[in-house]
Amino acid sequence: MGLFKRNPFGHILFIKKWLIRIFGCITHRRYRGFNELQIEGSHIIRELPDKNVLFISNHQTYFADVVAMFHVFNASLSGRENTIKNVGYIWRPKMNIYYVAASETMKAGLLPRILSYVGAITVERTWRADGKDVTEKRDVNPNDTENIKIALNDGWVITFPQGTTKSFKPVRKGTAHIIKQHKPIVVPIVIDGFRRSFDKKGLRMKKKNILQSFIIKEPLVIDYENDTIDQIVEQIEYAIQQHPSFLKVIPTE
Repeated sequence: MGLFKRNPFGHILFIKKWLIRIFGCITHRRYRGFNELQIEGSHIIRELPDKNVLFISNHQTYFADVVAMFHVFNASLSGRENTIKNVGYIWRPKMNIYYVAASETMKAGLLPRILSYVGAITVERTWRADGKDVTEKRDVNPNDTENIKIALNDGWVITFPQGTTKSFKPVRKGTAHIIKQHKPIVVPIVIDGFRRSFDKKGLRMKKKNILQSFIIKEPLVIDYENDTIDQIVEQIEYAIQQHPSFLKVIPTE
């Protein structure tokens, strides 16, 4: 890797690699030590192609969820089976992992701005502004969807299709449009325990000795040509266990 080689978004890969290494080492004990991360399905990660993969997940904190994914993905790719034991895997991280995040979240302080360099694709939420829902939705910024396309063409993209850390909120149709348009391999992830472990931002530990679960599911079977947007949305809701029917069997926190 050249010292000043950049990714498609202009980020210098040498700097990005060291940020991942540093934050990976700092955060490791949050998932293996103070709390334990119980992982299922790490073999699925190793079977994926290098690009055009979209991970969809429920969302419990702003940052702890994404950080856990960086740990699990890199540990899995280094041959670890359902564990992040020995943080040495972070020395050679996968460099083309990106995650979709709200612009206002990533601008709220120095640390989020630094974390943004690690791989954030910032988007303007059409339904929310200044921390509040808006009644009059704004138009989608075409640059946002173009950036997601660029990221998928370069590697893996993590997205939280509900666009909020609140449980059982509707899946936004924008994710389904991205799936139909770019035809990525769609891998669902279901997480739990992060809301009990961390504060809402996922930066401060709230409680120790919490079992955090991280389940990687088989890629969705999607008919990109014939499935409707609503059908894909419903499939996503079931896959990440956020369909209203799950309210009857999964207690809310």
